[in-house]
Amino acid sequence: MGNTFGQLFRVTTFGESHGRAVGVVVDGCPPRLPLSERDIQPDLDRRRPGQSAIVTPRDEADTVEILSGVFEGRTTGAPVAMLVRNTDARPSAYAEIRTKFRPSHADFTYLQKFGIRDWRGGGRASARETIGRVAAGAIARKWLRRTFGVEVLAWVRQVHALVAKVDPSRVGVRQIEATPVRCPDHPAARRMIRLIERVRAAGDTVGGVVECVARSVPSGWGEPVFDKLEADLAKALLSLPACKGFEIGSGFAGAAMKGVEHNDRFLCRGGRIRTRTNFSGGVQGGISNGEDLVLRAAFKPVATLMRPQRTVDARGRFATLAPKGRHDPCVLPRAVPMVEAMVLLVLADHALRQRRISRAS
Repeated sequence: MGNTFGQLFRVTTFGESHGRAVGVVVDGCPPRLPLSERDIQPDLDRRRPGQSAIVTPRDEADTVEILSGVFEGRTTGAPVAMLVRNTDARPSAYAEIRTKFRPSHADFTYLQKFGIRDWRGGGRASARETIGRVAAGAIARKWLRRTFGVEVLAWVRQVHALVAKVDPSRVGVRQIEATPVRCPDHPAARRMIRLIERVRAAGDTVGGVVECVARSVPSGWGEPVFDKLEADLAKALLSLPACKGFEIGSGFAGAAMKGVEHNDRFLCRGGRIRTRTNFSGGVQGGISNGEDLVLRAAFKPVATLMRPQRTVDARGRFATLAPKGRHDPCVLPRAVPMVEAMVLLVLADHALRQRRISRAS
């Protein structure tokens, strides 16, 4: 299984949704970085369930433990292992799907691939696996900020057909965290919350779009051809549960523009080469150009509905799924720190790769 991500800043996650614990091993973290659980916990608190009335009520504190790789408050260069114990697992709520396949879930495909599946909440296919990614992303966040001044922020841009108006160059963390839906356009946020509440009451779910900006990314990060920066970002974000789309810069809207409109013309400001516009989203030829990275990830509606669904069982017989378990009516508010984490992991990996090239030259 593809449980490891990255080349130099390597992350391996482990654990199942309703097992004893989930966690991550981070290999390649530079030494002497001041690090403690206090650096990790805030991002996990933003990802955890039960944090507001519009997310799953599963009651997990998601308290992180650093098991290795840190001595006297600093990273040693050894692998950093982190663990979060599952304290509110209820696998019995999923007993019905032991022999039934939930529509649009990974139940059928995991069984086809491995000949066995963990039906307790989806096992590895559950979004609870992302705890390890967010914990690792918190380490990457601190190192990138201290070393390069990089800042990564994500927010909810769209829920169903409701689209917020947000300027990526001006948005701040206080605006984002001011509402439980994590949308910095507060009038739009109120409409989004009302929509999610109505959908939840109907036993249904909705999807949408998370937007992200990475500021102060130096120019020169990324590799030619197959390891382009936007290619690795796309892989990172599309690896998230429920993510079905990725775009950077103008994205699909650029297909409706002409070259004279889309080209980012150069200028020189304060002795630094910049671009007047940023339709490229901060990446040209697969390599960062020093402008803000601006990208978006589309998430489908949560597949588990709080209403009966028709399906089939392992023998191919028609069956009905009763609504059980604790689930998000909309994954987007909790997906925000997940998107940030994956962007941070990609940037940390490419920062180390570029530093290796610089030292060799």
